[in-house]
Parts: sequence; C-alpha cells; structure tokens
Amino acid sequence: MPACAVAASFSHPVAAVEDLREQPLAVRLLSEDWVLWRDAHGTPHAAPDRCPHRGTRLSLGRVCQGELQCPYHGWRFAADGRCTQVPAVPGFVPPATHGLNTVALTPAHGLLWLRPDGGEPHLPAFPAEADHRLHKLNTVAYDVATSAPRIIENFLDMAHFSFVHEGWLGDAQHTEVPAYDVQVSAQHGVHATGCQAWQPQSNVAASGGAWVAYDYAVPAPGAAVLSKQPQGQQDWRESIALFICPVDEERSRVWFRLAVPPGAAADDELRAFQHTIFTQDQPVLESQQPRRLPLTDTVAREVHSSADRSSAAYRRYLRLISLQFGTC
Repeated sequence: MPACAVAASFSHPVAAVEDLREQPLAVRLLSEDWVLWRDAHGTPHAAPDRCPHRGTRLSLGRVCQGELQCPYHGWRFAADGRCTQVPAVPGFVPPATHGLNTVALTPAHGLLWLRPDGGEPHLPAFPAEADHRLHKLNTVAYDVATSAPRIIENFLDMAHFSFVHEGWLGDAQHTEVPAYDVQVSAQHGVHATGCQAWQPQSNVAASGGAWVAYDYAVPAPGAAVLSKQPQGQQDWRESIALFICPVDEERSRVWFRLAVPPGAAADDELRAFQHTIFTQDQPVLESQQPRRLPLTDTVAREVHSSADRSSAAYRRYLRLISLQFGTC
C-alpha cells in the first residue's frame, strides 16, 4: 500500500480561504502538486497540477470565465474537469480522456480542505466553532521542515513547557506534569482530559501566573485541538486548533485557529502571541531526528516516560489506522 493511501482518505487544509482569488493557486499535498481555482460562481475546485496535453503546470495559467486555461496551448477545463476548448482545433469536441480529475474543495475553519481520494469531506471537528460567543481567527501559515506527526506530538506535549516556553507557558519551578487520563480509538482519535499546567502567561491577556486546565483532542492524523480554562475563569474555555497540510513526508504547512473570548485582545496581538510560542517550538521540531515520527523501534528507538501519555496514545492511534505518511 502506498504510504499516502490512508492519509488520502482524510481532508487536509491546503490554503487559507482568502488566498484563492481570481487566478489559479499552486499547492502541494502528500507529495503531489495540485492547482486550485474558482469557477464563475466563486466555488473552489482542485485538480492535479498537470495539463493532460503536454504536462504543463496549470497553475501557471489563468481562469477565464470560471474555466482553467493552460498557459501552453490554451486548453480550457470546466469545474467538473471536462476539456471544453482546444484553440488550435476550433471544431474539435474533446473526449472525456482529455479532461482533468477534479476534486471538490471544502471551506471550513477559514481554510480550504482537499480530500485527495475524492471521497466525501472528512473534516476534523473543532467544537469551539459552534460557540458564537467566541471570536475566531487564523494565524498565518508556517512552513516547517519536519513531518506532520512530529508537529502534532509536540502540540500534545506538556513536559516541554518549562524549557522551550519558559516565562510563557512554563517555568523552572513547575516542571512536573501531573497525571491525566487518555483515551484512544481508531474511530475517535485521541482524547486527553484532566491535564494541568502552571503557566506564567497562558495567553496574551493573562496578568500573572495560574494553573491552567487543559483538554486535548486529536480528531484526525493532522489536526489537534486544545481547550483550556485558566484558574478562576469559569465563564469561558478558549480553544486553539492546529491544522496541518502534510506537504511531503518531511515538510509541513501549519495553521492555528484561535477561539477566544471577545475583546480579549486585538487580532494582531493574538497572532503575535501565537507566533512567539510556535517560533520557540519550530527550531526544536526541525532539529528532531528522524523527522518522520517513529512508530516502532525498527528504525529509531525513542524511550518514553509517564509524562508522555498523550504522545504515546497518538502513536498508538496512527498504528490503529495504519497511517504511514510522515512516519517510520
């Protein structure tokens, strides 16, 4: 089975909704190149970024009246993939073999999601999306030189707070990770509840240190969600979702979606805080060897402690669903 076969049955984010405008957009997912474009009604579509005529990148072309036009010979393709025009032969009616294998794009969580195998959308749940009291916004995209599973595992890891994020999400006086509960299944992914961490500044609006209650969920191989409630704040649980496009086995594109109390801070401040936290993580992530997440001891032996319950559960989840892309 190809390494990407299981991964192709999930929907993955490939671009921010606002990134796809009037002209084609090139993206890469699971080591394959795709072209995105909008039809005359503004509906987004995707297809392999290769013209069936001479293999030219269609993303170098343009959109004409909602149809994708190849930059080489001007062949045009409709939203359903049909080749509608071969300019060099005006009377020619292109057969189905001259068309593209288009795939629908699904807008959700401020992103465009692509399921490579063409099945029904398989989107990760983000429960905070339905809470209309919370303000939602996305960060910029981050390009990271490591596998998507490595990034998810780091997101679940609380033991690094006191070292990588000292003065922000942890400090040297509170290194212990209290026990918490974890459940894992092939159908529902990973759920960690009862997590706690002492944080000097748990969010941009925090005025001092506090114990923070965390819950984590991994609803899909490349998505993770945390919801947290600082001590003394009973009215709100803010959430952060991590959504990853597995570009290649060892390259990823990352977005964060924040769901926070209204008026907590300006959007630029919220993004700046998240940028600080993730750019502390990024060099550590990119230093890990191997870059693919080891699921067995065959390639790379990694030892564990009881503080690693969530990451151990995540590795177990990937084995349960037989995911290979980005693992070893």
